[in-house]
Amino acid sequence: MIVWTLLEAVILAVILLSGFAMLMLFERKILGWFQYRLGPNRVGPWGLAQPLADAIKLIMKEDIIPADADRVVFWIAPVISLFVALTAFAFIPIGPLLKGRAPWAMADPNAGLLAMLAITSIGVYGIALGGWASQSKYALLGSLRATAQMISYELAMGMSVLGVIILTAARLGNPAEALRFSSIVQSQIGHLWYVIPQFLGFIVFFISTVAESNRVPFDLPEAEAELVAGYSTEYSGIRFAMFAMAEYINLITLSALVVTLYLGGWNGPAFLPGVVWFVIKVAILCFVSIWLRATLPRLRYDRLMSFGWKVMLPLAAVNLLVTAILVAM
Repeated sequence: MIVWTLLEAVILAVILLSGFAMLMLFERKILGWFQYRLGPNRVGPWGLAQPLADAIKLIMKEDIIPADADRVVFWIAPVISLFVALTAFAFIPIGPLLKGRAPWAMADPNAGLLAMLAITSIGVYGIALGGWASQSKYALLGSLRATAQMISYELAMGMSVLGVIILTAARLGNPAEALRFSSIVQSQIGHLWYVIPQFLGFIVFFISTVAESNRVPFDLPEAEAELVAGYSTEYSGIRFAMFAMAEYINLITLSALVVTLYLGGWNGPAFLPGVVWFVIKVAILCFVSIWLRATLPRLRYDRLMSFGWKVMLPLAAVNLLVTAILVAM
């Protein structure tokens, strides 16, 4: 059993790291098209080998550690970020149920949603420790921004999910199963996907995922014009790559979470397998995130925090209140 679990973990890690490489190439290509330029086109046919060239370059680069840095914390911070990003996806079911369990998920506990939110919240420690250990004012400011931003938007994210939990408990008639990912997907079969009855919650949750992954227009922790590269300013080589990998894998994981909670998971017309529908939905959400990066300007930091506390959190509270009233009636 342990050997099989370790094998599943290795396979999942390989798939996510490959997905990160392809997503990064996909983003650079899409941004090139948006900005009327070619994007990567030199390494391999149509530039498809560019991620491999980038990986070799980063591995071969010198690993520089600032003289005043806390060497142990400086080394372990990107490892924490990458580990959390890889671990969180273990709870996402990407295929249909078989004999009472989700075969396309490493774990499907009855509190899977809470476990995943708890794990993803640990990711802020990697960023905070990396900025503090660097002993750089730019890195420290970036890590402080990231910590405040992620904690602020996690509140709205968690509150918006409560509407999905209430509807799942009502549809299944079993509150004990309302926190299991496979049950949330199962409750949407034969019913409206939660994106419709929970449209306000979906908007709040999706915006929160963009903020949680530090993507434009919420990329204040690594604002190039102000903080050089934010919390990753003093990092180089493979440790810099770990922070980049964590960011893109978090984008994939959070997109998969949106698909599972609001877009029916693997559900779709029968002419394609459920896994294919799941991948298509995740790819569409990743494309939307790239589209936002190509379209929107970066917010000013005070406006970002004000938006999180004065707009997102009240909207999530209204969504929860209305959902509870309607279900009770």
